[in-house]
Amino acid sequence: MNLLQLSEEQKMIRDAARDFAQNEIAKVAAQYDESGDFPYETVKKMGQLGFMGIEVPEEYGGAGMDTLSHMLVMEEINKVDAAHGTIMSVNNTLYCYPLMEFGTEAQKQKYLIPIASGEKIGAYSLTEPMSGSDAGTMRSRAVREGDAYIIDGTKSWVSNGTAADYVILFTMTQPEKKHKGITAFIIETDKPGFHTGRKEDKLGIRASATCELHFDEYRCPVENRLGEEGDGFKIAMTVLDAGRVGIAAQALGIAEGAYQASLEYARERQAFGGPIGQFQGIQWKIADMKCRVEASRLLVYQAALVREEAKKTGARYTTEASMAKLFASETAMFCAHQAVQIHAGMGYSKEMPIERFFRDAKITEIYEGTSEIQRMVIARNELGLR
Repeated sequence: MNLLQLSEEQKMIRDAARDFAQNEIAKVAAQYDESGDFPYETVKKMGQLGFMGIEVPEEYGGAGMDTLSHMLVMEEINKVDAAHGTIMSVNNTLYCYPLMEFGTEAQKQKYLIPIASGEKIGAYSLTEPMSGSDAGTMRSRAVREGDAYIIDGTKSWVSNGTAADYVILFTMTQPEKKHKGITAFIIETDKPGFHTGRKEDKLGIRASATCELHFDEYRCPVENRLGEEGDGFKIAMTVLDAGRVGIAAQALGIAEGAYQASLEYARERQAFGGPIGQFQGIQWKIADMKCRVEASRLLVYQAALVREEAKKTGARYTTEASMAKLFASETAMFCAHQAVQIHAGMGYSKEMPIERFFRDAKITEIYEGTSEIQRMVIARNELGLR
């Protein structure tokens, strides 16, 4: 029983996402996981369904729906394949959201509409080889020269990087100010001075095309600066709050996928004269998985509702986002691990998607802020520390 009553519109987009995931993504997920290729065809179809710009207003090419609808779609897609979920998450939250919040009207017309409609692909680039959680140590630079910034440096771990048409880039304009010297830019990837580098051969979410980006005297027009100089860190943290709710929904989807597969297997697999679900050892795993999934759902949906309200009030929802991401990501890892145990040898085989759930779950505890960072954020907010 779920006391949260979804609207008919929310049910409709959830069901559309569920049907698409089961009928279109499920049959190709293993293939793309194996090859690591970017799934252009299914991503294009997601765009046609409105999944690549769910919260973007219709006048800017999006579906014009609310935050909870976005999380419901994330949940359904990730039940089947987290790589497709990552591509969708980056496009929606890490690219479209900062443009909606901080972009000029001209920037929205040029750079938001084609991404939200699914015509083009967006990416977000904050991390560098020697700069992760501590963004103030980044080494890339943007130097103002007249009506442009000259950008040099290397960025890493850029999801959608090899497929992106546009990138929201964070780089240093005033390095002496550390994190207060970071500025955001909109990058066109077909311009001179931009190159994609090494593609990461990852443990999980293998089809999400993660790579390095290299900038060699890349000339970025001043009108492509997002916000003012020095606003980059504020923009990045605002975006990560929104992104963490999305990753929490992704983790919930992975956990649900692993749980549902385990439930079916426990009913069907026969051993010692009956289904393995009759044994207490399996029952306890099912019970623990179910409790954690439902607790995660409450945290994720609450964070989605708080984020939706924040659109009207401008209030921060950092704690709610961090709690949802922390608990849901650790639930995804727990449920995926238990699913492998329940499936035993079949859980370790690529014949079934269980081992992929296990590999995909791990990243949710790492990207857009590790579990350690989430605990620090939650505790510091509760203690009133800055």
